[in-house]
Amino acid sequence: MDECKVIIMGFGSVGQGVANAISMKKDLIKDKTGVAVKIVAAADSSTSAISQEGLDEKLLVETKKNEKKLSAYPEFGSDLNGVDVLDAVEYDCLIEATPTNIVDAEPALSLTLKAFKQGKDVVTSNKGHLALKFREVVDAAEKAGVEFKYEASVGGAMPIINLTKETLSSCDIKSIIGILNGTTNYILSRMTAEGSDYEVILKESQELGIAETDPTQDVEGIDAACKTVILANSLLGIDATYGDVKVKGISDISAEAIELAKKDDYLIKLIAEVSHDNLQVSPRLVRKGSSYDVSGTLNMATVKTDLAGEISVIGLGAGSLETASAMITDLISILKNKY
Repeated sequence: MDECKVIIMGFGSVGQGVANAISMKKDLIKDKTGVAVKIVAAADSSTSAISQEGLDEKLLVETKKNEKKLSAYPEFGSDLNGVDVLDAVEYDCLIEATPTNIVDAEPALSLTLKAFKQGKDVVTSNKGHLALKFREVVDAAEKAGVEFKYEASVGGAMPIINLTKETLSSCDIKSIIGILNGTTNYILSRMTAEGSDYEVILKESQELGIAETDPTQDVEGIDAACKTVILANSLLGIDATYGDVKVKGISDISAEAIELAKKDDYLIKLIAEVSHDNLQVSPRLVRKGSSYDVSGTLNMATVKTDLAGEISVIGLGAGSLETASAMITDLISILKNKY
């Protein structure tokens, strides 16, 4: 097969990033894999654009930004949405970029399982279905004989899942400890640099678009806990769900506590620990100048192995193109394996 037809479900920041990345890298993808990638459908929460002949990536993004809905896409706009889009067009791979939902994992769960039943590969950036039903989803992919990739669900552009599974495949993984949420790292970094109170920096972060209007998932450690579950299952073989993680956020960290830590050459960071003995997200003291001393929205993780010792990785944990880069890498991996 010399063509891969993809559907992008979810057309917010990440979905638009994927469309932009495909537009930018289609020649590179063709050179690396011998396969041309074509978007045959894209859908936001209530509308879509669908064409078996392919959609223009830049026009998709422009339509969403200017008209706020994909049904305004010239000629091929539609009010079809949700799982119905998967029945409306022939496709090879679902790129699933809907918002994370840790209550019931929808719509990601239904979209993913339906794609598997249709014999289609899936690339996702979503954490909800993986944090709540990792084993069920992975088993369904194996049963269907399809590829399921989810590098972008942890750490955005920071390579952690594929790096550990592939480059460190000779090693037993003992633990992963790191900073898995860029928003909280930004807030704590600013508090450390400026001596400001949490509420002041949170408000500024929201104004800059770094923190969400409702920042609960980030600042209370929920986002990092979801990523902890994904790493536990995928890299350590621990059959865990979100409820197995001990979680404490950063909302009660005071400027005084940060100042006290600084006097002893320590920083306060929201740290996720993934090991057979402990699944935990909590504020911890880390040494200034250590591998955990990263600022801004960066993520980092240290993988402790039996053969290679400790391997640390750092990268941007969020962002439209940054997260899309991980999804396109997953797509290239599928194309190399299957086509």
